[in-house]
Amino acid sequence: MPAPVRGRAGELLVGVVVRAHGLRGELGVDVRTDSPDERFAPGEALVARRAGVPDAVLTVESTRDHSGKLLVRFVEVPDRTAAEQWRGTRLLVRAAELAPTEDPDEFHDHELEGLRAELEDGTTVGTVREILHGPAGDLLVLTRPEGDALVPFVHAIVPTVDLDGGRVVLTPPEGLLDPE
Repeated sequence: MPAPVRGRAGELLVGVVVRAHGLRGELGVDVRTDSPDERFAPGEALVARRAGVPDAVLTVESTRDHSGKLLVRFVEVPDRTAAEQWRGTRLLVRAAELAPTEDPDEFHDHELEGLRAELEDGTTVGTVREILHGPAGDLLVLTRPEGDALVPFVHAIVPTVDLDGGRVVLTPPEGLLDPE
């Protein structure tokens, strides 16, 4: 899953409209969230952003899988003619509206972004800029004076995530944080 992209002031990208589908106004959406069942549930309102036009709100009417893609019908998009204008639209949710995860070892990306990264002795080594989601696992991208560092987001290397304290504690193997 690609890393979530921030929109304006605390908005997170959950999908991009790639095409109109059929005659009834369905839209093919490239999903950019780990929780498509929640983000595209009937009744959910998404911020729709396109270049050159004011933001709009689209309300999910229904969804279905089709050849590995998500097809979404929105209340505001009645037919194919209307659907065509939405191609390329970025679909966003407001981060403040996301409920915290129930698992204490799971986090929304926006909760981690901006946290101070420090070693067990309290030495600050950077700031979490973003989270990359790849097939081999998640990586924290740390902004450091020497340049960015990629840190595997695994318990052995990131044993502590302290949201209240605004930090992650790292126990990196030798050389992980060395500049290239």
